Amino acid sequence: MCHSGGVAQGGFVAGWIDAAMAHAVIARFGTDQIPISLELKISYYAPANPGLVIAEGWIESGKRTLFAEGRLTDSAGTVLAKGSSTIRLIAATRVAATMTGAQA
Repeated sequence: MCHSGGVAQGGFVAGWIDAAMAHAVIARFGTDQIPISLELKISYYAPANPGLVIAEGWIESGKRTLFAEGRLTDSAGTVLAKGSSTIRLIAATRVAATMTGAQA
């Protein structure tokens, strides 16, 4: 996951924060609704180096269209990146139906 200089690639950092926000949505609304990112913004503050990092996510507001925030910190608590996302909840059955249709 690292590139030049041993720094984690920014796409992985974004993915970790995005996943943390999605898990916050799932923790709140369960697995009957799938969180789909409509928009994702990441701001990078410091390089993420190999080692322990912690991704956190939380919901700021919303019911069907949600606004979430998240961050990535190192083991000392230094903020490495922050993110925000607009998330739409889609019924899990609807998502499964589109996957089945795509495979046919």
